[in-house]
Amino acid sequence: MAKVVLKNLKKVYPNTERKKKPKNGEPEKKTNLQITEEGVVAVQEFNLEIADKEFIVLVGPSGCGKSTTLRMIAGLEDISDGELWIGDKLMNDVEPKDRDIAMVFQSYALYPHMTVFDNMAFSLKLKKTPKEEIDRRVREAAEILDITQYLDRKPKALSGGQRQRVAIGRAIVRNPAVFLMDEPLSNLDAKLRNQMRAEIIKLRERIDTTFVYVTHDQTEAMTLGDRIVIMKDGFIQQIGTPQEVFDHPANLFVAGFIGTPQMNLFDARLRKAEGRYIVDIGGISVELSEEKQTRLAANDVAEQDVVLGVRPDHMMLCENGIKGKVDVSEMMGSSVHLHITAEGRDVIVIVPTNGAAASFPMGSEVNLTFGGNVAHVFSKETEKNLEW
Repeated sequence: MAKVVLKNLKKVYPNTERKKKPKNGEPEKKTNLQITEEGVVAVQEFNLEIADKEFIVLVGPSGCGKSTTLRMIAGLEDISDGELWIGDKLMNDVEPKDRDIAMVFQSYALYPHMTVFDNMAFSLKLKKTPKEEIDRRVREAAEILDITQYLDRKPKALSGGQRQRVAIGRAIVRNPAVFLMDEPLSNLDAKLRNQMRAEIIKLRERIDTTFVYVTHDQTEAMTLGDRIVIMKDGFIQQIGTPQEVFDHPANLFVAGFIGTPQMNLFDARLRKAEGRYIVDIGGISVELSEEKQTRLAANDVAEQDVVLGVRPDHMMLCENGIKGKVDVSEMMGSSVHLHITAEGRDVIVIVPTNGAAASFPMGSEVNLTFGGNVAHVFSKETEKNLEW
């Protein structure tokens, strides 16, 4: 088993286009990534320490650098700058086959002419592993993944979920120190994805190794990871447990990315009255909770215009509050998702039905409020959470 340390990792793809001089001496931006004299910077200043047997999830929108980071750990991409350590060994120039890692790709990448058994045994045969040992390892992995009955079949006779199990099994048999997974569930339908997510959680308990998992699906990130690393434009935005990043987003990007439906954002005013922080919005004033008061005071936060964030399930309907008009009412069974125009924005409010019929006709007027313990205040200039 192994600890993985990434120190100031950087990846630059050489720029093949005709070089243009940057305006005002600043690096050019293209598709949100920096273009320098060296080329396109896909990942930069990436620092992360992954503990032995920890499950880390890299999450972010397409093109943020998460798969590139994973491929640098695997040795499939050269590291432009920085250091990669697995255990106590520097891995920058070590061949992928010598890194003691196994990788599961988005595409199953199975050999179509081989049986499931032979696909899983292939890497062990290349290492000249004894036949008895190969048979034992393959059958153990097949039992863990519940695919023993498919060992004599070929990939074309399997469903998508079964093929993905085979791809995972092929990696398990190697007993790697580090298990890398690059969006392994993205080709599956929603129901199968939920099932496979549960399978991966069970698998993690049984094989007990270090996992690095890449996804753009924040639900996968929240349910699988011990810690999640949220990325944007090649930079880490926040590292923390799923609960930490949900409860205390570091900036507006994290606030909008983590949570479904995404956080409601308003223009508001943060002010102080008798030493207490209060937010004013839409004709109402809400005093922030004691915990938030302490953190804002510790940072000596001044009165200012802010972006206020409140999650949809933390918004409440009330008698007198922020005035809004219902645009769409979505019945979800245990709750109703209301899309409301309020303060010039589209606001989503989740209203529990508690088994009773709830009717919110289009165009009906409502009033909204929220508690001081669930309000997040972000700087309009830096977009950072003012509490942190």
